[in-house]
Amino acid sequence: MKRILLTGLLAMVAALPLHAETELTLDQLLDNVKAAQGSEAKINAQREANFTAVNADRKALKAEADRAFAEEQARGDRLAEEFLQGERELNELEKDLANATGNLGEMFGVVRQASGDLAASLDLSLISAQYPDRDRAMAALAEAKTLPTLDQLEALWLALQTEMTESAKIAQFETPVTNHLGQSAPQRVTRVGPFNLMANGEYLGYSAETGTLLELPRQPEGYKVATLKDYANGKPGEWVDLYIDPSRGSLLEMYTQKATLAEHFANGGVVGKIIAILLVIGLVLALWRMGVLIRESGKIAKQQQNLSEPGDNALGRIIAVYQANRHLDSDTLELKVDEAILKETPRIEMGISLIKVLAAIAPMLGLLGTVTGMIATFQNITLFGTGDPKIMAGGISMALVTTVMGLIAALPLLLMHALVASRAKAVLEVIDAQSTGLIAGHAERETR
Repeated sequence: MKRILLTGLLAMVAALPLHAETELTLDQLLDNVKAAQGSEAKINAQREANFTAVNADRKALKAEADRAFAEEQARGDRLAEEFLQGERELNELEKDLANATGNLGEMFGVVRQASGDLAASLDLSLISAQYPDRDRAMAALAEAKTLPTLDQLEALWLALQTEMTESAKIAQFETPVTNHLGQSAPQRVTRVGPFNLMANGEYLGYSAETGTLLELPRQPEGYKVATLKDYANGKPGEWVDLYIDPSRGSLLEMYTQKATLAEHFANGGVVGKIIAILLVIGLVLALWRMGVLIRESGKIAKQQQNLSEPGDNALGRIIAVYQANRHLDSDTLELKVDEAILKETPRIEMGISLIKVLAAIAPMLGLLGTVTGMIATFQNITLFGTGDPKIMAGGISMALVTTVMGLIAALPLLLMHALVASRAKAVLEVIDAQSTGLIAGHAERETR
C-alpha cells in the first residue's frame, strides 16, 4: 500500500507544472497530496473489492466442478459394476444356451455347409434356367447366424429333392434366349437333365452370372448337331442317339472354340491356297482324262467288233493306216503301223505326267509352308520372347497346316494318276495287241 501511495505521489509531483514551484505554498502542496492520497485509497479499495468478488466466484465454480467430478466418478464406478454384472449374466446365458442346444449346434454347422455347397451347385446348374433364383434362399441359409427353422430345413430338403428329380428328366419350357446380337426372344427350350439345353435344332449355352440362355457363337461338328434334329423328329417311345455334355457345358464350350475347316485353310496362308489350287487343277485334269480314256475305251471296244470299217478312234485310225498300206511288205507295213501308234500315244497319255508332277509338287509346297511358318515363329520369339504362346500360334499353324494340306493334296493326286495311267496303259495295250495281230495276219498272207 505504501508503494502505491508513493507511486501516486510521485506521479502527482511529476504532473505538476514546472512553474508551480514558485506559485504554490507548502501548505497548498500538502493539501494536494492529501487529496490525491484519499482518491487513490478509494480506487484501491474498489479494486480489492472486485478481486474478492471474483475470487469468491472462482471458489464457487471449483466447488461445483469438484462436486460434478465426484458424481461422475461414482456413476462410472456404478456402470463398471453393472457391466461386470452383465458379463457374468451373459456368460451364464451362453452356458445355458450351449447346454440347451446340445447336438443342434453340430446340425447347424452341417446345414450351413450343405446349404453353401447346394447354393454353388444350383448357381451353375442348367436346371436353374428353368427354375431360377433357387440359389438365393440357400445362400441366405448358409450365411445365417442362428439355428435354422423348420421351414428353412424343409426348403433345403425340397431344393435337394428338386435337383435330383429334375436331373433325371427331359423337360420343355418357354424362356427368353439371347442371340449373338444381344437381342432376346422367347423360345421353346428342351432341357436334357442337367447336361444340355437346346432349341431350334441347336445347342444353347447358360450364363450363370446373368442367369440367361445364350445362342452359341458356333455349334459343334455337324454330325453332333444332326442328332438334335433326329431327336426333335423322333416319335414318342422311339430310341434316338443324342450327344450330351457330361460336364454340363464345359466340353460344349470347348468344342465351340475349335477351329473350322475354313479357319484351318485360312491358317495355311498363301502357300495353302496354292496347294489347294494345284489340287483342284490336278483333280479336274485327272477326271477329264479319265472321262476321255473311258470314252475312248468304249469306242475301241466297238471298233474291235468291226475291224473292216475304221472309225473315229485310236484303233480305227491305226486300222485306216494299215488298210492304206496293206500292199507294202510286212516290215514296211509294221513301221507304218508303229508310226501311227506313236502318233496316238501322246493323245492317250496327255496330262498324265502333269498329274504326277502336281502330286509331287504338293508335299514340297507343304514343306515350304512349314519352313516359312517356323521362320515366322522364330522371328516372333526374337521380337517378343516366349511369354505368350499366342504370338507363336500363327507361324506354328501355318507350319502344320501347310504340311497337312500338301499330304492331303498329294494322296488323291497320286491315286488319280495311278488310275489314269492304268487306263491309258490298258488302251495302249489293246491298240498294240490289235496292231500286232494285223501285222501278223499280213505277214502270214505274204508267206502263202
